[in-house]
Amino acid sequence: MQLAGKYINLFTDFGFKRVFGEDANKDILIDFLNQVLPKNYSIKDLHFSKNEHLGQSLENRKAIFDLYCISQKGEHFIVELQKARQDYFKDRSLYYASFPIQEMARKGKFGEIEWNYELEPIFTIGILNFAFKDEETDKEKFHHHVQLKDQDCQVFYDKLHFIYLELPKFNKTLSDCESHYDKWLWIFKNLPNLEDIPNELTETVFIKLLNISEVAKFDKNERTAYRESLKHLLDLTNVVNTAFKEGETTGMKLILQILRLHNENKTISAIAKETNKPASFVKETLKEAGLI
Repeated sequence: MQLAGKYINLFTDFGFKRVFGEDANKDILIDFLNQVLPKNYSIKDLHFSKNEHLGQSLENRKAIFDLYCISQKGEHFIVELQKARQDYFKDRSLYYASFPIQEMARKGKFGEIEWNYELEPIFTIGILNFAFKDEETDKEKFHHHVQLKDQDCQVFYDKLHFIYLELPKFNKTLSDCESHYDKWLWIFKNLPNLEDIPNELTETVFIKLLNISEVAKFDKNERTAYRESLKHLLDLTNVVNTAFKEGETTGMKLILQILRLHNENKTISAIAKETNKPASFVKETLKEAGLI
């Protein structure tokens, strides 16, 4: 498979984690987060936590985050890419947000100091490569900041935040981008199509992002990993497009078949053999569904 494009696609797992998930590049993540967070929050430093969390009992499912980090002030951030629309997406966001809460509770319960139930702020940030259903959200609004509110629309609890960016609704050209925030959204959508560094992207953070995103600078192992990640993204896109075009036919039936076989406790290799799909595709499909 040819690696078309000078720069990586940030919607691949490899691309996203290479740019945002390494300690050497955490300044890039901090810059991005400071653009999407409410104005009264500003991150100066953070550290990465493990991205896999388990429930308190064996019966509970795993939750696997794309990125999970904690700021120097103690705020918890779950940052996730969502490549395709899925059922119960909002439920999944809430479920994932419960894991940092459980983690704080366990520290208090089993620590030397009695826990007084005080929680640190938790932010779930979803970078969406799809739009919510039109009847649910404004067709023009692509940035959503959701909090728990009372019957008078007053914030009832100010430590739980859900921020969603619907990238398909962002249609500005680079010359139309009026802010640093606009440029970030433009990069997410257009990085793979760039051939050179535009004059509008000469900020230090963007120069660094472009340098580490250049495919020609990857070693052999990195190129192989990116190739596999890109192939899965293209496969998933084709499956979703087929499902939308044909209804509950080839694409959707394949996804449902993978989920059914997983519920029957079949291994990934067994599912791959039965569906005639690569094991990497099966694994990523189950990951997208929050099942592994």
